[in-house]
Order: sequence, then structure tokens, then C-alpha cells
Amino acid sequence: MLNVIALMGRLTADPELRRTPSDIAVTTITIAVDRGYVRQGEERQTDFIPVVCWRQSAELVCKYFKKGDMIAVNGRLQSRKYEDSQGNKRTAYEVVADSVHFTGSRRDSSAVPVRHDAPPAPSFAAGNDDFEILGNDDDMPF
Repeated sequence: MLNVIALMGRLTADPELRRTPSDIAVTTITIAVDRGYVRQGEERQTDFIPVVCWRQSAELVCKYFKKGDMIAVNGRLQSRKYEDSQGNKRTAYEVVADSVHFTGSRRDSSAVPVRHDAPPAPSFAAGNDDFEILGNDDDMPF
């Protein structure tokens, strides 16, 4: 059997570090993950997935991540049964993180700025061939 989940998305809120009575670090975050397809005429859908991080992962997330940051999580799906305040039986699903990874921040995801004062790139289609023709031997330089 296999229970593996890999997610990459943005944090929907700043993570908050909590501690269990036995002083184990834990945080619950929600990651907004865009679906990989869009139906014609509709906007892209987003899933909001709860993730629980324990111990060092929880401390790392709370120290280095904030709302809007991109994060990658590897983990497993877990279900919990509970009874709500009206006595109804409920099931909650969440991802338990085995590892978390940096993938960049909102600032990094924007388009690369273009320098208007930079010299124009050479046009190789126009016949600018600054390339050296290599022989047909097997000694490639890489």
C-alpha cells in the first residue's frame, strides 16, 4: 500500500507555532493549490488543503514562511473521525507533512524585470554567426 502526497502551493495565512502538553512543536497550515486544468469558459479552480507539520518541520515553517509564500510539502493523507458540537459524526482529512521545501516567495514569482538600457540581443536569424564550427570528431568539450 502507498500513501504519498506531494503538494506545491501558497500559504493562506501566517503559520503559528503551538506546543503539545509534552512540548512537541506543531503547526497547522493551509496551502492553496491550483488545479492543473481549466474547463473552457471557466476560471482556474483552487483547492485549500490543510497540512499538519510536527517538530522541526513546524519550527522551520513558522520561522521562515509567511502568508503568500510558495511552499512544497511531501507527506501522507490522514483522516480523523470526531463529533461536532451538535453531536454529528464528522471526518476530517489533512496532510501530515514528512518534509517541507522552499520554492520561492511572491517576489520571486513575478516576471523578471527587463532592462531597457541593455544592449539588444544578437539576432542569429539575421546571419550573426559568432559560432565556431566544430569538427565532426568525438572529442566534444563537455
